[in-house]
Amino acid sequence: MDLTHSKLRHVLYVCVHNAGRSQMAEAFTNAIAARRGLAVRGLSAGTEAGERVNPMAVQVMEEIGLSLEGQSPKQLTQEMADRSSRIVTMGCGVDATSCPARMHLSEDWGLDDPAGKPIEKVREIRDQIHRRVEGLLSEIAADQGKRP
Repeated sequence: MDLTHSKLRHVLYVCVHNAGRSQMAEAFTNAIAARRGLAVRGLSAGTEAGERVNPMAVQVMEEIGLSLEGQSPKQLTQEMADRSSRIVTMGCGVDATSCPARMHLSEDWGLDDPAGKPIEKVREIRDQIHRRVEGLLSEIAADQGKRP
């Protein structure tokens, strides 16, 4: 699939540090969209980008065959928001003053932050993100006239 296609939709996942939830959502979106043949690209960013991706997020994604290797937290820019057809915030439990939902028209998934959580909880968060991304891509597939 040519990802430069004019009908390509960008889904931007935003959280505060762009170190866990939004990184997992980006990876799920890109893998599932590729498997389904959807013209969708996942991107992620943070309102206060962290220094590195949460190692627990990396580990739980590797457990299911998705790599976050080479990923690093990215600072949210207006350009990223402008080119996105959907903006999804991941939950604002970290710092309400930095909550991306306060800055952009978006939907918020209200997910727990995996930072400092035990591996079992990080797996639960990963699985919640997976289900949400599957649902979002099914909705987009229906809009594109494809089978979910």
